[in-house]
Amino acid sequence: MNKPLILITNDDGAEARGIQVLTKLMMQIGDVVVVAPDGPRSAQSNALTVTHPIRFNKIEEREGLVRYSCTGTPTDCVKLALNEIVVRKPDLIVSGINHGSNSAINVIYSGTMGAVLEGCENGILSIGFSICNHSYDVDFSHFESFVLQITQLALQNGLPNGTCLNVNAPCGPIEGIRISRQCDGRWVKEFEKRTDPQGRSYFWLTGYFENHEPDAEDTDEWALLKNYISIVPTKIDLTAYQSMDEISKWEF
Repeated sequence: MNKPLILITNDDGAEARGIQVLTKLMMQIGDVVVVAPDGPRSAQSNALTVTHPIRFNKIEEREGLVRYSCTGTPTDCVKLALNEIVVRKPDLIVSGINHGSNSAINVIYSGTMGAVLEGCENGILSIGFSICNHSYDVDFSHFESFVLQITQLALQNGLPNGTCLNVNAPCGPIEGIRISRQCDGRWVKEFEKRTDPQGRSYFWLTGYFENHEPDAEDTDEWALLKNYISIVPTKIDLTAYQSMDEISKWEF
């Protein structure tokens, strides 16, 4: 039986430690093709490159693995891989392991999850993995067995059409896994005003996350705070179905 074909990407760049760990793990499951940005592309969401050409370059090939770097965004990487690189439709797309959480509202900004949503849109089983630590040399070892378990179960069981997984892990010991919902919250005080050497003002993105429901025990933020891995089933269909009847009553 042929091994599963697994496409890997990220938003931290082709040489980030997170994607190196993810590649090592996925090679235990199937044949791996990595197509990742040639440098950091964090907070790119589903951005596409439309103002200049995209190029890719093979950086490694050995049994069970081919790696490419790409000048585009994470979503570009998935599109390019599906259209120009892989010889058949992948059985799985995984993105990460992201250095930093993609829980709560971060999911809409995340380049990691942008790539996952692109895979989901193409009818491919897709999972994003992230860890709550931005350090370059973060220790992933406590997360690795869970990444394998979650991936293997997803391959065995599949997901509903239009649904992908947003998986986040705490940076310390893991108590277990929680199937969670996206926490309600937002980023506040998002820019810090600074002055350059010429006396001109500029702004640096900063801020902090404000949790609007800190006591809710079914959210991804609560799970991570309690040292659980959060798995949030995430849909590409953004329609607010519960609002359709109400809005249809408006007098247009």
